[in-house]
Amino acid sequence: MTATVHPIRPNREPAPSLQPLLNLVAGDMNEVNRCILERMQSPVSLIPALAGHLIAGGGKRMRPMLTLACARLLDYAGTRHHKLAACVEFIHTATLLHDDVVDGSGLRRGKETANLIYGNPATVLVGDFLFSRSFELMVEDGSLRVLKILSHASSTIAEGEVDQLTAAREIETTEDRYLDIISAKTAVLFAAACQIAAVVAERDDKTEAALESFGRNLGIAFQLVDDAIDYVSDADTMGKSIGDDFREGKVTLPVILAYQRASEEDRLFWRDAVSGRAAGDEELARAVELLKSSRAVDDTLARARHYGSRAIDALAHFPNGPARAALTETVEFAIARAY
Repeated sequence: MTATVHPIRPNREPAPSLQPLLNLVAGDMNEVNRCILERMQSPVSLIPALAGHLIAGGGKRMRPMLTLACARLLDYAGTRHHKLAACVEFIHTATLLHDDVVDGSGLRRGKETANLIYGNPATVLVGDFLFSRSFELMVEDGSLRVLKILSHASSTIAEGEVDQLTAAREIETTEDRYLDIISAKTAVLFAAACQIAAVVAERDDKTEAALESFGRNLGIAFQLVDDAIDYVSDADTMGKSIGDDFREGKVTLPVILAYQRASEEDRLFWRDAVSGRAAGDEELARAVELLKSSRAVDDTLARARHYGSRAIDALAHFPNGPARAALTETVEFAIARAY
């Protein structure tokens, strides 16, 4: 059977939302939240205070919801996926805490970051605590396959973050390397969150591979959109300041494409900006104009739609129903954030 690539419709009416996904997993998500609150507790009061600052900060909880929705897609009737969804959220939260320290961020989801309030040392250590909690949950599940998938995802995320750090301020970074970085630091956890549902539901390798492909392609699309809207959105929409990537010297795909298409004069500008020699508000405004005139943002979003279509195509392995529809709309929502 030949797979069909499904088009993404960013301007469809009504706008895509996460509501179908939220509705689908609402009951299961209550159990996940209960587990999260229980496992973030500690007699060391700073740990739940700092972890709670981020966990209660208004995040979409998309990754654990994907675990729950994929389990629903497979008609799984057990409860193992509750702890594993909490595990996925702990991994994600730990990486956010560490990221904010590395990036020196002051704003996340529209609120002050934990490192700004509690300091870098405490933030790093609480991130380590959450990673440790996630591994406790993996071990409690008892599946070596689940442990392999999630532990591999954790180490790959760390590799991706280090690779991104070494690529910072390197204007000659290639598109292939950029895709390797976002596949590691973002897409691998999306993939693992979906894949483990097939393991707990005791499905075959083909089903596991289909869910892994769905999550991985959704994760790449999600990060591509994030990197595009860093230059064209605002703090209210994004929950962080516009141009954060620019000021931090992150060479994301919009910059890679704009640099490739630039005149020699504009390439000099990009080299100065990415190196940190000229990355103020005036330079940011010029960067935004160059990104628009070179269609670098448009083409980044086109690539996001491509990966989104691949994610939807991976769902062709499964029967139609509320779970498949909700997962499809989740992909469309991830793309529509840019419009």
